[in-house]
Amino acid sequence: MDSSAASRSPSGPHAVAAELVAVLVAVTQGEPRVLTREGSRSLPAGPFESSHRSLQAGMRSWVEAQTHHPLGYVEQLYTFADGDRSNFQGQRIISVSYLGLTREAESAGVDPVQWQDWYRYFPWEDWRGGCPGVIGARILPALRQWCGGAPTPAARRQRRQRMDYTFGKDLSSWNEELVLQRYELLYEAGLVAEAGRHGRTQAGVFLPGDWMNYDHRRILATAIARLRTKIRYRPLVFELMPPRFTLLQLQQAFEALAGRRLHKQNFRRFIEQQALVEETGGMEQGAAGRPAKLFQFRRGVMLEREMAGSKLPLSR
Repeated sequence: MDSSAASRSPSGPHAVAAELVAVLVAVTQGEPRVLTREGSRSLPAGPFESSHRSLQAGMRSWVEAQTHHPLGYVEQLYTFADGDRSNFQGQRIISVSYLGLTREAESAGVDPVQWQDWYRYFPWEDWRGGCPGVIGARILPALRQWCGGAPTPAARRQRRQRMDYTFGKDLSSWNEELVLQRYELLYEAGLVAEAGRHGRTQAGVFLPGDWMNYDHRRILATAIARLRTKIRYRPLVFELMPPRFTLLQLQQAFEALAGRRLHKQNFRRFIEQQALVEETGGMEQGAAGRPAKLFQFRRGVMLEREMAGSKLPLSR
């Protein structure tokens, strides 16, 4: 939480402080990026001021002032109001989070702001190169041990069912949208560093993956899950693309967000069927090999319809 925001609110055991938290996402050179502060340990956060006409207007105002990054698409993500969310003054903290899509820009002159690969925080979520080694080597053995430590047979079965549901048994059963459920399971099992703050730990041994302050990694997991779900039926990826791009760059952006490989021909058929792009008449310059055609997003598509019912051709 942003303690400076809370410090301007009434203190005491029954005081409540509100803050806005932004998950700002970009895709740069085929990698998913998130804007962070405080040495890459926090998401941008700030107070809601009474002068703002709305929560979203307030969020846009302080994000652009703090980071110098204009926002494109923005939607409210979730309100985090758990009873154990408090600051050093004992105030209960309510965080209203937003997901914003933008393009990465230089952070010169804004030292606290840094773009980071979001798989730095969730290395088990990147399946573009196959099943991440950390799952078989570290996560599943630790979860099996946690399942076996449940106090009753029914509790052991329940834990095992959650493990099988969230992490699956192979590539075909992996559900890329269950980002939050996986993180919360690892937290409950005491396998992520944030769990150590509340006494949940397996002998203090934590999985690879950078921790974040407060519950910001949980908020980031919520945003990744939301975005992975929405790119299946709304053309949000285009908010992250440059004005002109190749179909390969577009496919890589989808793959970066989903954490999965896509079938090349099926993906191109998918884009063609949705009539989302049009040729610019230009060709990619400076690339090795045969120059690729450049495309642009048909802006009218967003107003005409959504891609309701469409499914990305994920590689299984």
